[in-house]
Amino acid sequence: MARRIGLPAGDPGPDEAALRRLVVTALDEDLGPAPGRDVTTQATVPRDEVGTAQLVARADGVLAGVVVVPEVLAQVAARLGLAEPALTVLRPDGSTLRRGDVVAELSGPVQVLLVAERTLLNLVSRASGVATHTRRWADALAGTGARVLDTRKTTPGLRSLEKYAVRCGGGTNKRMGLYDVAMVKDNHVVAAGGVPAAVAAVRAAFPDVPIQVEADTLEQALEAVAAGARFLLLDNMTTTALAATVAAVRAGEAVTGRVELEATGNLTLDRAREVAATGVDYLSVGALTHSSPILDLALDLRPPRPPRRDGDA
Repeated sequence: MARRIGLPAGDPGPDEAALRRLVVTALDEDLGPAPGRDVTTQATVPRDEVGTAQLVARADGVLAGVVVVPEVLAQVAARLGLAEPALTVLRPDGSTLRRGDVVAELSGPVQVLLVAERTLLNLVSRASGVATHTRRWADALAGTGARVLDTRKTTPGLRSLEKYAVRCGGGTNKRMGLYDVAMVKDNHVVAAGGVPAAVAAVRAAFPDVPIQVEADTLEQALEAVAAGARFLLLDNMTTTALAATVAAVRAGEAVTGRVELEATGNLTLDRAREVAATGVDYLSVGALTHSSPILDLALDLRPPRPPRRDGDA
């Protein structure tokens, strides 16, 4: 893995192996099977030409994905058999951007810069779009005590990067996949023969994983708590029903202990504070990753300096 540059303080960044595979796949799509080729760049740009390019914001937003740039540059350089460009990150992931801000400078073989351009822009723009959307939710919930969560509604192959982008935008990751948290939904309840049976089955098979149970009504929520669930997904409830369910669950916590409560379904930014005021701990929003538009960024190659002439000051 290329060196980790541009991470927010304390964040481990996307999974390294997933990021490496992602870049391999993206470059194969663009260049053809490795090592591939860029017929325009390799025909018009000499291999020994060096230059500098700037990664520039074309719109306001929140930055995420700069951490992927070194990996793209390293893989492109290896495919072309050229030196890896130097990268200077001027704004780390998580930064608020204004149109025209320079995010990073890249210096090295121009062939590498131009071949890498679209892949790095696709990934950084996508991640920054997710971070920008997430920041709107985080800002809407500021001071309420509730946090915005992502979901598994991610782009195939991009999950680690997109969930990292959610963190860059001030959101919180829920489960990474089907392997790390058990979520008992209506179909599982039917298959197992009821909520108590489903919870017991998960505990017997996978005692090390947290269990969350979906509930659509107050009665289902109380049944899940009685079965031992301490994390509830309150799905598609009206604000009134949500408030009543939260109050009933909280009233029993002296006996049950703390129960984490997550609201989901039909959530909008306009409703965010209203839903948070019911006392839930989380609002989960699939749109963070399935419906965020990209943030427009560009890679601008700076023109070479004219050769110095005798007598120039």
